[in-house]
Amino acid sequence: MKEQAIRTVQSPRPKRVTHPGWDGIDDFLSEAQFRKALRLERRRAERSRTLFLLVLLADGRTNHNGRDGEFAQGMFRALSALATSIRETDMWGWYQENSVGGIIFTEFNGTGKPVILKTVSEKLNHILRGAIGPEGLKHLRLSYHFFPEDWMESDGPQSPGKTLYPDLPEREKSQAVSRSIKRFFDVVASLLALIVLSPLIAVIAAAIKLDSKGPVLFKQVRVGQHGARFDCLKFRSMTVECDGNVHKDYIKKFINGHTGTEQVDTNGEMVFKIAQDTRVTRVGSFLRKSSLDELPQLFNVLKGEMSLVGPRPPIPYELESYRVWHLRRIFEAKPGITGLWQVMGRSRLKFDDMVRLDLRYAKSWSLWLDLRILLRTPHAVFTGKGAY
Repeated sequence: MKEQAIRTVQSPRPKRVTHPGWDGIDDFLSEAQFRKALRLERRRAERSRTLFLLVLLADGRTNHNGRDGEFAQGMFRALSALATSIRETDMWGWYQENSVGGIIFTEFNGTGKPVILKTVSEKLNHILRGAIGPEGLKHLRLSYHFFPEDWMESDGPQSPGKTLYPDLPEREKSQAVSRSIKRFFDVVASLLALIVLSPLIAVIAAAIKLDSKGPVLFKQVRVGQHGARFDCLKFRSMTVECDGNVHKDYIKKFINGHTGTEQVDTNGEMVFKIAQDTRVTRVGSFLRKSSLDELPQLFNVLKGEMSLVGPRPPIPYELESYRVWHLRRIFEAKPGITGLWQVMGRSRLKFDDMVRLDLRYAKSWSLWLDLRILLRTPHAVFTGKGAY
């Protein structure tokens, strides 16, 4: 590789064990070892704020089972040839056992992504063409995945996928029964809540109409789990022609931890929210204080876009100010109407503290934890602390 494009920096690496059955390939990791190394590299990159590149090699043909002799022999030759391009700081192995090979290129030391991609792809294609020939290379599919990903560059409704997070689907699979119960409870509870609360919903809708001009419901694009966009529903609590840049500017400062984002509420307590927002209507102020403006999100729960319990779904422009580790709250749990943040401080917490609570929830999630949060939510709503 070009020396000026890619430089190595020595740093601790996960212990590597030679994969049995692949004599002649040193430090080749099994699927479990490789995915663990990928997870640890994500954590390291979050702390160091550096990027790494994951390259995957797979057979592009759709009619092979990943275990036939021809495929195994071709993959063996390809992986053996790539040994010449692996540095001590890089890691390689099975991304999917006996099917998809992977290489983690690390420590690029400030080099731009276009330069890295051009350099690495040219190097790998040159090596593979010599090892397996043009015909073999034609059937080999290479894909390149940078971490961190460019979330805001996605043109479609969904941001970059789960390739860099193979451990998360595995965790969800191990909790398949519990998560099915959670989904069943979400559907039943939200449906019952909509039926029982329908008179209250009708009263709120009428009050909004009488108080100010505009629709009853407010739709806002939010970011769900794994970056999926969806229309989040709320009762409208602001005037129709209000300046959205007010919140956008405030949230950018809040996420970045700037001083001056603290404001004093009516009780004299410090909160991280626009406490005296002139854009909020009279009815809207009550709805926000009581959290009743969130009731329409029960429809989002029914559709599977949200859960009753989980992190709050961010607005897309918030991602522009996210640090890399903040993005884990989007990947590791489905967004919810209530969560640890709501029952443990709400707007009295700094943004980093809120994210830590979301990650704590995702890591220690259980049906019992969801139940505890749901039982504590009414108290948080009725006291109204931190709600604006």
